[in-house]
Amino acid sequence: MPLIRPFAALRPAPGRAAEIIAPPYDVLNTGEARVLAQDKPWSFLHISKPEIDLPEGTDPYAPEVYAKAAQNLAEMIAAGVLQRDDKPCYYVYRLIMGDRTQTGLVASASVAAYDSNRIRRHEFTRPDKEDDRVRQIDALNAQTGPVLLAYPDAPAVDAILAEVSAGVPEADAVAESGVRHTLWVVRDVQIIAELTGYFEALPALYIADGHHRSAAASRIAASRRTGDAEADHEYFLAVMFPYHQMRILDYNRLIRDLQGLGEAEFLERVAGCFDIEASVGQVHPARPGEFGLYLGGRWLRLTIHGALIPQDPVGRLDVSLLHDHLIEPILGIADARRDKRIDFVGGIRGLGELERRVDGGEMALAFSLCPTRMEDLMAVADAGEVMPPKSTWFEPKLADGMISHVIV
Repeated sequence: MPLIRPFAALRPAPGRAAEIIAPPYDVLNTGEARVLAQDKPWSFLHISKPEIDLPEGTDPYAPEVYAKAAQNLAEMIAAGVLQRDDKPCYYVYRLIMGDRTQTGLVASASVAAYDSNRIRRHEFTRPDKEDDRVRQIDALNAQTGPVLLAYPDAPAVDAILAEVSAGVPEADAVAESGVRHTLWVVRDVQIIAELTGYFEALPALYIADGHHRSAAASRIAASRRTGDAEADHEYFLAVMFPYHQMRILDYNRLIRDLQGLGEAEFLERVAGCFDIEASVGQVHPARPGEFGLYLGGRWLRLTIHGALIPQDPVGRLDVSLLHDHLIEPILGIADARRDKRIDFVGGIRGLGELERRVDGGEMALAFSLCPTRMEDLMAVADAGEVMPPKSTWFEPKLADGMISHVIV
């Protein structure tokens, strides 16, 4: 089975993308989705968050929610708002956010490659979130949420994507976030064959975002397996970008209290592992091993003692260093996934959000971190290890509704 292959996508009809595309289903809650989809009958939120079309208070995991998603998808297809290509193609997807551009390939990726770890992961998944995606895919007979993948250096692939995207796009829309989403269709069989071959020569692909979607696709494939390795359910929807174009933002931490310590005693204990320096303004860490601490209305710069940085790919991550030498031993938070005393804020919100929540008394202190590097993510995945929770925040994000993969 090839690592990737073309597929006949279900996508917006010409000129309809702006009416359809929506934020990923997992970055907004039901209330936010309801507001965003108001007066937008073709918003993909009616498929990705279908509880917005049911009475308020409906359990988003209830059977009628998935049934509503299937009904809404069928109505959009019947109305001609979504159309399916008549033959398998590849697609070039470009994201533009401010002065940043990334251009990638949309394909169906092999479940077998995922199961054998050629498509590599770096996160644990939660069973409840996996179950939700399995039920959604089963109800729709389609994968509507793409998995975000990174590929290692492949200049020949980059060149083809640049050439294709020099032409006129078949979809071009600006989302509410201001991110521009553009799509080109690759129908040329020779170019398709070249791309397939170039990807087949790569040692691995890396999941950046979408661990629950890929895990759900694997479960769907296992449940539907008939022995036909070419069946659509043996592949999942993926958008692959060159790793060097991908942008990870900082993923910052807020802590509710000082674990009974006074401010002076807390800082004295921090000084056992970190150099502490006063800052005249916000601390945006510029290099690994450096952290910002907002406490008592002021910013401090923390730099971990070099001797404490291990060589292993997980232990040397900034999120690990902060947790292992401060958050757990000093603040008593051992399980960052479940402890209610810690919260996480993506860097897209800015450091002002940290100040606001500390100054307002909701939280006692905050930490700003240097963004995780793509090279570190790939090293963790190559080692077969798992990153700590809330290690990466990717921007810009793919849109739901720009492209879907039918699996019947």
